[in-house]
Amino acid sequence: MPYAIVILGIGVFCLNTTEIMVAGLLPSLSSEFDVSVSTVGYLISVYAMGMVVGGPVLTVALLRVPRKKALLWLLATFVAGQVLGAAAQDFWVLVAARVITALAASAFFGIAVAVCAQLVDKDQRGRALSVLFGGLMVAQVVGLPAATLIDQHFGWRASFWAVGALAALNALAVWRRVPTTPMPERIRLRGEISAFRNARLWGVYGTNALVIGAIMAANSYFSPIFTEISGFGSGAVPWLFAVFGAGTIVGNVVTGRLADRYMLPLLVYGFAVVTLVLVVFALVAHHRALTVAAVAVLGLTGLPLSPVMGARVIRVSNDGPLVNTVNASAINVGVVVGPWAGGLAISLGLGLRSPLWIGAAMAATGLLAMVPTALAARRARSARRGGPVPPIGPERAGAEDAGAAAARTEGTGGAAAEDHRAPSQGDGARMQP
Repeated sequence: MPYAIVILGIGVFCLNTTEIMVAGLLPSLSSEFDVSVSTVGYLISVYAMGMVVGGPVLTVALLRVPRKKALLWLLATFVAGQVLGAAAQDFWVLVAARVITALAASAFFGIAVAVCAQLVDKDQRGRALSVLFGGLMVAQVVGLPAATLIDQHFGWRASFWAVGALAALNALAVWRRVPTTPMPERIRLRGEISAFRNARLWGVYGTNALVIGAIMAANSYFSPIFTEISGFGSGAVPWLFAVFGAGTIVGNVVTGRLADRYMLPLLVYGFAVVTLVLVVFALVAHHRALTVAAVAVLGLTGLPLSPVMGARVIRVSNDGPLVNTVNASAINVGVVVGPWAGGLAISLGLGLRSPLWIGAAMAATGLLAMVPTALAARRARSARRGGPVPPIGPERAGAEDAGAAAARTEGTGGAAAEDHRAPSQGDGARMQP
């Protein structure tokens, strides 16, 4: 695996740590700016919405910029946003800083995925994305606790400065170690946008948003569930979050190694397990041991599906930055909607278990959306066992059954059952020596 992908993963770690660290800084920020904790909580929503709306726009603006240069510009913008936030004397200045860093983060994510796809062979893309997405997992386990610890000892501004400094070092590493990838001969906005005419791509986006939203609907209310239903003391809560976080790291390693060959089975069985675990968790949340087991399994099988879902986006469409940035936007829609739906259910008096039921319903909907693709793959495997099936070109594949045609032509455990790919202007480009 190219070391450059590890460097990009560290960049993702910085960007995601900034997104989530406000959760650990709520009391300090509330006291500093004399606003309520709930008002400070909007900083998380502002960041997510900045990624949803602004990231694709900024990516479009950078389409004709060489990808390595775009990554450097985005990291510089992110660092500037962190500096502005660290120096903020007014709450709305901090809000503006969050918007700036969110724009840079979303576009960086999409371009980084595109660069990863260019740096490895097609049958290694899932594994490469697991390294990149590993930054998200490590941010949950290391980034958030570290930012909270720095706040407790040196103040919240030090947390902003620390992440900004690490991002600046990461920019230096990108400049030194990430190779320059060749630009496509022609880059046309119309060509990039044409990928979004693929209805299957929007189905993948929707499924990704549902499943990530399901996990976040539950995860956002773990703390009160642990203390008020499971009966754990407040001192046990960080350890339970650590169990969840450690599970995401282990699961990410496993799914990354399997994603390229077993993409479809991983998603189908993964979505099914997430649904089942959330249902069981809702039923047994009053048992401590079963709660720990449910949290561990959810960590192993929930967020670690992210690189598999990202690889699926590339297979269904292309490896361009705009397609992948919009995927990040779709995921952040789930990040916003899941916790909102869980909070709404609690406010309506449905109890603290209701976010778990909502998460289960969202995951089950994502699983149902996979059924047509899974059935197409199964028919294709049956056809192969019955005798050789001549290959079908992409145009005819799209007219007949994109999923089945792709499964017939590639036949890797159902993993390729998606591949009705839109043409990519940079697809297949390799790095310069």
